[in-house]
Amino acid sequence: MTPLIEATGLHYRYPNGTAALNGVDFALQEGETVALFGPNGSGKTTFVLLLNGLIFGTGALNVCGIGVSRKTAAAVRRKIGIVFQDSDEQLFMPTVLEDVTYGLLNMGADERVAVEAARKALGQVGAAHLEQRAPYHLSAGEKRRVALAGVLVMQPDVLILDEPTTFLDPPGQRDLVHLLRQLPQAKILVTHDTEFAGALASRAVFFERGKVLGSGPVEEVIQRFRWSLDYD
Repeated sequence: MTPLIEATGLHYRYPNGTAALNGVDFALQEGETVALFGPNGSGKTTFVLLLNGLIFGTGALNVCGIGVSRKTAAAVRRKIGIVFQDSDEQLFMPTVLEDVTYGLLNMGADERVAVEAARKALGQVGAAHLEQRAPYHLSAGEKRRVALAGVLVMQPDVLILDEPTTFLDPPGQRDLVHLLRQLPQAKILVTHDTEFAGALASRAVFFERGKVLGSGPVEEVIQRFRWSLDYD
């Protein structure tokens, strides 16, 4: 089976010459959930930016059968949906419904079609009752659901969630686990939360200094790199 994401020998240097990735190999299969572990500055965020065609490195990188380049970046971004660590970065319209329809309308979709799709996405995440609420009045858990709906409405093949448990209390974290388990997309979880990763992911990858130092079952990777994960 061809992976949804396949990176081979991926390198990236920042404009000042700092090496951020040093030969990363990675694959994500259809329906798979993978956790990315590693200390701050280990290359996880840079890797995600490369996956979404926001920056470009060297090596081979394919997303859903598309070779990532400046020419294909727009097509790649339609395949991958990112839910940011801070939901407020994604929520900026007067109402929830307007926020969730924004992406489709920006791409030229008919307003009626966009509203119908947005309501379906809000229903998927259990937030249909919030559609007329102002995003800044929502709880952290509600904001996370709405931000996720804004990504799902674009029908991505892959979901990337950056530190998804940030700002969530334990009940909110449990609700998010339940919600994500219901979604069919392949997922990448960039997280320091080992309990959350263990509840969702079948595999984990550990980054350190721009390299993948280990990959395997989540608990195995947690035990192997416990010293770093505990420190973070």
